[in-house]
Amino acid sequence: MAASKERQIHSPPGLTASYLSNTTNMRQHLVRFHPETEKDPPTVPTTQRTILETVSKLPKNSQKAKSITKAIATFIVTDLRPYSVVNNRGFRLVVRTMEPRYKLPHRKHFAEKEIPHLYNETKARYTAVEVAAALATKANVLASMEKASRIALTCDAWTSVATKSFVTITAHFVLASDKNGWKLVSHVLQTREMSESHTGANVAELLKLAAAEWQISDKDLVLVTDNASNMVVAAQKANFVHLKCYAHTANLASQKALKLAAVAKLLARIRRISTFFHRSTTGLHLLEENQKLLGLKRHKLKTDVCTRWNSAYEMTERFLEQQPAIAATLLSPQLRKKETDIATLNENDVSNAEEMVSALKPMKDATTLMSQEKNPSACLIAPVHTKLLQNTEPNTEDSPLVRDIKKAIHDDLSSSEAEKSLLYTASALDPRFKALPFLSEEEREQTYGKVIAEAASLEVRVEEETPEDNARAAAVVTTPEPISAYTRAKDEMAKYRLALTPSLQEDPLLWWSVHQVLYPMIANVAKRYLCIPGSSVSAERVFSTAGDIVTAQRSTLKSEHIDQLVFLHKNIVVVQANANTNNYTVVSTTRPAFTTTHIKSQSFRWRAFAYPVEVGCTGSTPRLIKSLEVTGSKLRTALKDRAEEVEQGYSWLLALQKGQGMGKARIVGLA
Repeated sequence: MAASKERQIHSPPGLTASYLSNTTNMRQHLVRFHPETEKDPPTVPTTQRTILETVSKLPKNSQKAKSITKAIATFIVTDLRPYSVVNNRGFRLVVRTMEPRYKLPHRKHFAEKEIPHLYNETKARYTAVEVAAALATKANVLASMEKASRIALTCDAWTSVATKSFVTITAHFVLASDKNGWKLVSHVLQTREMSESHTGANVAELLKLAAAEWQISDKDLVLVTDNASNMVVAAQKANFVHLKCYAHTANLASQKALKLAAVAKLLARIRRISTFFHRSTTGLHLLEENQKLLGLKRHKLKTDVCTRWNSAYEMTERFLEQQPAIAATLLSPQLRKKETDIATLNENDVSNAEEMVSALKPMKDATTLMSQEKNPSACLIAPVHTKLLQNTEPNTEDSPLVRDIKKAIHDDLSSSEAEKSLLYTASALDPRFKALPFLSEEEREQTYGKVIAEAASLEVRVEEETPEDNARAAAVVTTPEPISAYTRAKDEMAKYRLALTPSLQEDPLLWWSVHQVLYPMIANVAKRYLCIPGSSVSAERVFSTAGDIVTAQRSTLKSEHIDQLVFLHKNIVVVQANANTNNYTVVSTTRPAFTTTHIKSQSFRWRAFAYPVEVGCTGSTPRLIKSLEVTGSKLRTALKDRAEEVEQGYSWLLALQKGQGMGKARIVGLA
């Protein structure tokens, strides 16, 4: 009895182990909460035990103990580990091996103190150990959004394994700085339980409360959701500009085609074959052998899922890829009689499947394009929609099946409603589509006029906010009659329209990073539209993260813990300090800052943006190059010849590509 009491005293605060006439409950308690405790601890000599007992433990308030605890909390968040990981024997062994003096806190400490502390932390300065976790705190997200001129929200609902309903809200905005250029930033704001009915009024109330909590009610909010009617009503009642997810729109049009009788029958046959190979180990083994014999890629067959976009397309595409191996396998005598009844497709079926894949490919490409998160996408909707309508126009060479598929898609896309003014404006502010070739002359001029008016309005607003500075400047300097904001915006728009159009592969945010100095008023408007996503996929992708957090083993997690874990996991940033300049490559530069004299010298320098090579060129934060050295007379001549074009809008990346093989460029130093 004394031993039991001793164990109870050393249990974590708030936890007790009840027992009656046996020790079963106590033993279960020890296994669950004290896995490091052995049933029969080995005998330790008195002298050795005395030495071990004299080793000082780390004070729990020491800097090292705090750093270790915070690192473990960050590990739980980043790797989506359950709080109970700190009770696992293997994990405790690792911690004990790395720092024997450290006493690992109980899981409740992480759930009720460390994780909430990370979420609510407001410190302004952080140590190197703390910096990654610090970037995810609520205070830092609030500070980041404060700099945005406009914020777009994506919103969607999901249900956990515990049948609790949650709504996740994600914010998107463009941040611009002289050092890092323009970048698209996304933050998961909250994942809150919503036990009420998901009516438009209830969702609207949740959205308004979220906007108030995150201090973004004045950010001219745009809400991007799926096409559900309650979301449309919610946006109206919350007084948000609403944009329907175009990926959903394209998917719904594709579903109309997939429901055609001929298409549905063909898909059912392909699905039956794919399902057979998923459940038959013998069939799968024979298929893999035939793939090897026929020199085909050893890809597994796919089965469509009604809730997954493009899954029917991908199932059919994979079937066609593996059709020779499938046919050979289904003819194998090693399969049982009832299995050989699953016949492969005949030539006519295969031809129809190929035509179906060809007809649906533009829809698949459109949904994939709209599902990207790292680049602006609302600006793509208008040109993509126009292209899809063109691709689904009937053609005299089309087969009856293709004609029916195209008609079903075309009719559905033609009837879809969209916020045309917003979409046209977004496209006009993407330098790749600024010519607006998909619009009539009247629609183009109306769109350009809208941008000019908004640019002038933003300029006037800024001037009104700084009247003292303007008055002081006017008193010191005598200037001619100022040109109106509208006239300046109109002049900028004229120059912007005449600028060279970048390729479709160029990042519009990088383009604006370089050219905002030429069109500052238009750039201010661009920030407000290029932040808007073309789909709500970002909110839906949180579901998989939340699903990993709310597993069957952790279905009893409190709603506030789910909110904090999802927030921290999605917003945490891994920081790599002291990057070597040799790991960077030139992407795009500012306007050239050299003369002919400089070019004639043995080396010259200019300022440029760079990306870390090891993580690729897209989605990384650009660094400003302090100086760049170029050697090779041919390369210098090529750059000299292109200097005028660079002034007009070409990036230095293009100039360097033209000069490949003519010389070498070396980064001298990073700012």
